[in-house]
Amino acid sequence: MKFELRNITRRFGGHIAVNSVNLTIPQGQMVGVIGRSGAGKSTLLRMINRLADPTSGSLHFSDLEVSALKGAALRNWQRDCAMIFQQFNLVPRLDVMTNVMLGRLNHRPAAMSLLGIFTREERIAAIAALERLGIEQTALQPAGTLSGGQQQRVAIARALMQAPKMLLADEPIASLDPLNARIVMDALKDINEREGITVITNLHTLDTARAYCERIVGMAGGHVVFDGTPDQLDAEAVRMIYGTGSDGSEIDESMTSTSITSGKAAQGFTPSVPAVATARA
Repeated sequence: MKFELRNITRRFGGHIAVNSVNLTIPQGQMVGVIGRSGAGKSTLLRMINRLADPTSGSLHFSDLEVSALKGAALRNWQRDCAMIFQQFNLVPRLDVMTNVMLGRLNHRPAAMSLLGIFTREERIAAIAALERLGIEQTALQPAGTLSGGQQQRVAIARALMQAPKMLLADEPIASLDPLNARIVMDALKDINEREGITVITNLHTLDTARAYCERIVGMAGGHVVFDGTPDQLDAEAVRMIYGTGSDGSEIDESMTSTSITSGKAAQGFTPSVPAVATARA
């Protein structure tokens, strides 16, 4: 299976946010999308999840034309293509476990969800997802009492409950300190490697993209200007993506550094054996 963007364009009035993008992403890749603010990264992810519709072009997942989906079929796609946001998008007053179980909303009758009725299997799966992210001890706390790094891990656990085929992360570490950024990126990499789930993540930092992503897509002005491996992301490629300083000087990569590297050894996160099979439809 593969995901394809075919000549995708998104306009906002006279502004072109994403301009004629063509990408083919095989199942199981971990892809980092980098570029300046306003380059079109977030718009691209929102179109993949169909939170925004392309102005022209089409989106395809295997034989499914994603850009043509409506109604229940569209809701099913948004279930299968889980989204993690920079702002976490949790319900602060609800406890952590309930927030995680909300990832099952598109798998169950609406009446059960409205009444807050979850099955024993769903509760077991929620605890398993929290254990995997190393935050099971927070299960009964209101989500709003957690730190930013913990809330982002709750959001990842909720995404796992959707049993997705693809995981999209829109600037998942932009508001986190380096330690929590590493914990979150280790978690995303672990999901990618163990489940074979495609992960596409927008990142501001070159070192993070190089450390975690097998493929890097660079955007500038709505266009894809680089598509290659971390080793191919050289000074010339960085110049195409980020341009130069006002005096024509090269961009200092330390400006985009978080001082984190992969290793799955960050304090507070040790990937456990995957135990979310009971959440799968």
